[in-house]
Amino acid sequence: MLDKFRSYAQTKAAQVILALVLIPFALFGIDSYLNQAGNNLSIAKVDGYKIALPEYNRAIENVRNRMMSEGKKVDPAMFDSFEFKESVVDGLITKQLINNDIKKSQFKITDQQLSQYIIGMPDFQKDGKFSQELYDKVLQNNQLNPKKFEESIRNDLLIQQVRDGLQKLTFIPPNNLTETLKATSQQREVTVAEFKTKEYMAKANISEKDMQAFYDQNKSKFLAPEQVKAEFVVFSLTSILPSITVSEDEVKAFYKTNADKYQNQQQREASHILIAASKNAAPAEKAKAKAKAEDVLGQIKKNPKQFEELATKYSQDPESAKKGGDLGAFGRGMMVKPFDDAVFSMKVNEISGIVESDFGYHIIKLTKVIGEGGGFDAIKPQIKAELIYQKAQDKYAALAEDFSNKVYEQSSSLDVVSKKFNLPIQKTDWISRNESDKFFKNEALMNALYSKESIKDRRNTEAIEVTPNNLISARVVDYKAQSTKPFAEVKKSIEDYLKFEAAKKLVATEGEAALKSVADASRKIDWQAAVLVDRKNTKGLSQAVTNHAYKMPTDKLPSYSGFVDGNNGYVIVKVSKVAFPNDDNEENKKEFASSYTEALSSEYLSAYLKGLKAKSSVSVNQKFFEATQKN
Repeated sequence: MLDKFRSYAQTKAAQVILALVLIPFALFGIDSYLNQAGNNLSIAKVDGYKIALPEYNRAIENVRNRMMSEGKKVDPAMFDSFEFKESVVDGLITKQLINNDIKKSQFKITDQQLSQYIIGMPDFQKDGKFSQELYDKVLQNNQLNPKKFEESIRNDLLIQQVRDGLQKLTFIPPNNLTETLKATSQQREVTVAEFKTKEYMAKANISEKDMQAFYDQNKSKFLAPEQVKAEFVVFSLTSILPSITVSEDEVKAFYKTNADKYQNQQQREASHILIAASKNAAPAEKAKAKAKAEDVLGQIKKNPKQFEELATKYSQDPESAKKGGDLGAFGRGMMVKPFDDAVFSMKVNEISGIVESDFGYHIIKLTKVIGEGGGFDAIKPQIKAELIYQKAQDKYAALAEDFSNKVYEQSSSLDVVSKKFNLPIQKTDWISRNESDKFFKNEALMNALYSKESIKDRRNTEAIEVTPNNLISARVVDYKAQSTKPFAEVKKSIEDYLKFEAAKKLVATEGEAALKSVADASRKIDWQAAVLVDRKNTKGLSQAVTNHAYKMPTDKLPSYSGFVDGNNGYVIVKVSKVAFPNDDNEENKKEFASSYTEALSSEYLSAYLKGLKAKSSVSVNQKFFEATQKN
């Protein structure tokens, strides 16, 4: 089908869909069309259509990958939150509701429209033109069926067609627009009095009986995750270095052979932060690592003095991380080329941008420049260090396979490899499965540690390369299954929670009583300074307060009202003045018209979706989500 068309312009709709489709599929290799065997668990149902577990998992992965690729700062814990999972399911339900309506309405996307969009996708372009070869390759690499891929894009274009249709329905009469602009630009003089929840916690009396009852009724809220204690050995290039010797004759011979190389050559001392990603890693993994590196670099730029601290915290080069990222002295050619080129172009105390190598993403700080010229004596330490490093690399390569074999063959203990390779057996404290940051920040190592073989059989994990030239094998020495935390351990948190909930009730009662007495001044109220606000500029007031102030009647001023401001407490709002600024700025009017139209369009879409949901049979597997929260 694609061969029929050669060149088409990209549409705005295509660009919108691109963000939703191309990123998940073409860039990250997510197969959205192949169900995984044995994963028929229904997450939700829409008019008989089952949203199965694989579809749900792919949707989560797509969102995660998209956010990482965009370089957004995201707390990993967000992806495990109930709110996030709920939003993903809601999105899948919404999409299916629209799909069902599209089928009933018999909307269509022609083959030409479909081809136009696909041909315009940047990831299928070569030299500014669509490449059939590249298209086939991308789909093949990502295990995508062309027919189903094109059907999915056709469906997404149909969804966009529905959205575009709703937008075109948005028409605002000029008079309505003028009146709305006037109402929107209205200013109000607002004064508030706050009754803060935290200040009432001391007045809340919580008994031992209350806390025990809450604990007994909510034990699922106090689950401790499964944990292990482990012992491990690290086989690294660094661990080999002390055993390597280089004679004076070897140094001289090397210098004689490579004299030209060392003329007027400098050594450099540098530190780095490595966010690991192998050259063969999946695009999604690389994007995630790069986003993390950019986040760390941003922290360094804010406070360069934190470099060592951040290296210790984030670097995935275990040996240098222990020393604040310090790599010691090295000459040109001793590091991989991108790293080498970067560090030898820097000034002392300069911090690089993101430097990509086969090992991942580096942030480099040049700390010292050593020597220049001086013949053999000046360059001898560098040559010696270089020869030691080369020998260590050779020895590491020769012994790495032996290390891997030994931890597998002698899987009941690490003693054999410890003695054979002269490696200390190190131990961890209790660590849970989601605490990989406490154990070399390596998910593969954590998965191996929590495997059946590790926990039940107490076997060594395989040798896992956590960073280049660093192999680790670990074994579980103690295990704690998931359990309910004892009452004594969580008593304080329960008390704080119940006090806070009681304080919320107290502060609401107190605030409402104050509001009733405000008109006759029978009670002294601590008013804050009055501010003149509008809908865009809240002048330091919270948006919740401003929104409430604009809902209050103004036929009789001053006007008083109060409301519960979430967990913050109770707020009394006073509106004493209303003003209408004279704004004839045409640009402001155009901007408002655009924003107003967009807002109304969103309302139409929301109403459309609400109507679809009301007419449809929708159910969610709550037991599944309760189970995932417990785990």
